[in-house]
Amino acid sequence: MANDPIIYFNGVNGATGDYLTPPMPLAQLAKIARGEQLNPREVQELRAWRQLRAVQPFPVKEGVDPDDLAQAGWGVIFAFEDSDAIPAIREALAPLLDLRRSQAGARYREFAGPDAYRPGETKRAFLERHGVGPGPVDPDVLPYYLLIVASPEHIPYRFQYQLDVQYAVGRIWFEDLDGFAAYAQSVAAAARGQVLRPRRAAFFGVRNPADPATRLGADELVQPLAQKLAGTLSDWQVDVILAEEATKARLTRLLGGDDVPALLFTESHGMAFPKGDPRQRRHQGALLCQDWPGPQAWNGPISEAFYLSADDLGADAHPQGLISFHFACFSAGTPRMDDFSYAAFKDPAPIAPQPFLAPLLQRLAGHPNGGALAAIGHVERAWAFSFMWGGAGRQIEAFNSALQAIMTGRPVGAAMEHMNLRYAELATDLSSALDDIHFGAQIDDADLAGLWTAHNDARSYIIVGDPAVRVAAAEKGEEPAAAAIELASHAPPSS
Repeated sequence: MANDPIIYFNGVNGATGDYLTPPMPLAQLAKIARGEQLNPREVQELRAWRQLRAVQPFPVKEGVDPDDLAQAGWGVIFAFEDSDAIPAIREALAPLLDLRRSQAGARYREFAGPDAYRPGETKRAFLERHGVGPGPVDPDVLPYYLLIVASPEHIPYRFQYQLDVQYAVGRIWFEDLDGFAAYAQSVAAAARGQVLRPRRAAFFGVRNPADPATRLGADELVQPLAQKLAGTLSDWQVDVILAEEATKARLTRLLGGDDVPALLFTESHGMAFPKGDPRQRRHQGALLCQDWPGPQAWNGPISEAFYLSADDLGADAHPQGLISFHFACFSAGTPRMDDFSYAAFKDPAPIAPQPFLAPLLQRLAGHPNGGALAAIGHVERAWAFSFMWGGAGRQIEAFNSALQAIMTGRPVGAAMEHMNLRYAELATDLSSALDDIHFGAQIDDADLAGLWTAHNDARSYIIVGDPAVRVAAAEKGEEPAAAAIELASHAPPSS
């Protein structure tokens, strides 16, 4: 159709300079969505969880304060495949594990040995093995806050997505023990009040020339989100860095230089590289900044001068105490198989030799000068349908509620329940729409495309870090502070 709206996607292929997913007509995207097959058992669980949350606003059982670890509990999940490496990892994480043990008391758990995640295990099988069925979280059986300590190769992203609907889940994994130690010491120092950042939130929005995706993100997500939070939280300084100001140099200062806030939100394209490209494991999920001249003015591979990667957080960076949220493709991680390409082209070819966490967020969390407390990002593609909705237009309340909860001191994992509930709602609505289509109903292309993309987007936000961390923001009249991190040398973990 000549007037069929064109949908633009986030993400740029660093090897070619083209969009990762070419713009496509809305009708074509709807056609892809019509072929979607959802797991009936997962949809049933999500529908039940959504119905439960309609009458019980908190995910934990009645009488439990989800913000109090002594009541809600805290646990760490290791992979059975990492059994040989777990003792050394546990030792490196001792400051964090000791802290959470002291806070959670009898509701502290370590899932290792026979209790660890087993290869190929589903969320449902893991929970049933530990005596848990559907319904509110009972911290006397399984803690509400759960930290996965494993690569996505040994504990899949899919397990994390599903577990995160019911529980507050985060993940860390580093290539050496120094990363585990730096992260653990940084979280423990923040909990003792030794790490305090200025009570400031920075909103960084790229608007590349002739690029509809970043224009939409800057104008309809970053700017109104910052304005809304500034109007609600008067005790916070809220800075907006848009378009020409949103350069790599400025982002470097925000992520570890002389301008690190307590909270950082970024919107940009995420970098992606094809399987076999030497930059994939180093730079996948790096953040493309305003330095890129845009799709019309630039042809060919993307220069490293245009994007910020883990390599740019050098020995002089100090991200300690930061909590960040990144709206960008692959900003949190890369799966082995690409769900979108499979749905669109029925192409089962892997996009990476194995799944991995985004190197930038790994570097942030495990920086030797002290790691960021947590970073929220996206596995796979990020979609504009997560903040724009058909005829309703701008829809940013899930982002606003999550960020407001973080800024008011709630644990990051509890704050992200706003995003998780949206995923459960979208999954059940999409399942119902696909059922209706199967029985002959006519569903508007815009409605179906919106449901499908928003569902895929909402599912894939994850926390890199401990889900129980809280913002390290100085109170009025309190001076910012940063504790020194001195690490002993560690050998790499075996896996």
